[in-house]
Amino acid sequence: MNVAATTDDTQEDTDAPAAPPARRRGMGRIAAAVSVFGELLITAGLVLGLFVVYSLWWTNVIADRAAAKQGDKVRDTWAHEGGATGPGALDTKNGIGFLHVPAMKNGEVLVEKGTSTKVLNDGVAGYYTDPVKATLPTTGKKGNFTLAAHRDGHGAKFHNIDKLKVGDAIVFETKDKWYIYKVYDVLDETSKFNVKVISQIPKESGKKKAGHYITLTTCTPVYTSRYRYVVWGELVRVDKVDSKRTPPKELR
Repeated sequence: MNVAATTDDTQEDTDAPAAPPARRRGMGRIAAAVSVFGELLITAGLVLGLFVVYSLWWTNVIADRAAAKQGDKVRDTWAHEGGATGPGALDTKNGIGFLHVPAMKNGEVLVEKGTSTKVLNDGVAGYYTDPVKATLPTTGKKGNFTLAAHRDGHGAKFHNIDKLKVGDAIVFETKDKWYIYKVYDVLDETSKFNVKVISQIPKESGKKKAGHYITLTTCTPVYTSRYRYVVWGELVRVDKVDSKRTPPKELR
């Protein structure tokens, strides 16, 4: 009897539905929340990844296309100017010439007026008009030919500026002349508010007298705009452009 009673009681307990523990229900909600949060993180990561690809690759593609188109216009203008010479002949709306820096391995870089984002985003180098106006070499006057370009994205024309060393060549090509400069000093980091580096006499590079200088500036470290990287060069000679536009020995 006692055994039978025990068996009946056990059967009744087995058939009765068991209520889920409160703790397990709470853990289920937490797991669901974690799952949703994880999916959001994955989505955010994908969006961020696409943005990085756009910023560092696609903007380069677009900028290079724009720069090539503008560069072709400049060379076409030169080819159809006939006997036109002098600074005025170089002052086209598309650019004034081309920068060649073998150490940076970036091909020719079109140079235009201004250093605004709108100008530099077209994959070109721009010469300063503010806060210190650049002195163009085509004027023949002493001064500083100061230039800026993006280091990353939008053509990244000065991406390899850190490869430049003292003694390296910087060549500026115009319709009629090749201006050959040699690097004499490098400043790998300075404040982005330090406008002294683009002075007509770049005293921070050790120069004390007026001369024919060139200054390249861009952002540093790579992928940031916290500081500025600066390279200074000095004119060593000017070669005339021949009928075949034979590059100077520094570019061969």
